[in-house]
Amino acid sequence: MSLVRDAMLTQPGQLPATAFAQAAGELLQRPEVRAVYVTDDGRLVGVVTRKTLVREVVATGRDPRSTPLGEIAEEPHYTIGPDVQLDEAFRFLESEDAERVPVVDEHHRLVGVLSRSVLQRRLAEDEEEEDEEPLPPAA
Repeated sequence: MSLVRDAMLTQPGQLPATAFAQAAGELLQRPEVRAVYVTDDGRLVGVVTRKTLVREVVATGRDPRSTPLGEIAEEPHYTIGPDVQLDEAFRFLESEDAERVPVVDEHHRLVGVLSRSVLQRRLAEDEEEEDEEPLPPAA
């Protein structure tokens, strides 16, 4: 059985807690980036989304060029470990109705992000491999 570490994205968009909101806004302009993971010495301390920037910076009149991410990052609702089996991870994402979840090690260091769509493809591939019958020997 495959593990989360086999299906996770290992280079998620991340910035240090000392980076400013403007840097997160620039990352979030890229269509493939839906969240920026905020770290302190590699440990996950929070998540910043477009919604976070609007609520915590724009709506409050703060300057994005001087607002540290550590001050506005939201604590992640949940995380998952890299050694969780994929079928268990899928059930977890389904039960939480989550599209992605940060993957952290035992020291809460960010090691990747698990996406539900990538996980679904991976599980389907694993199923196909299990369903394939071996070819008969050549005559």
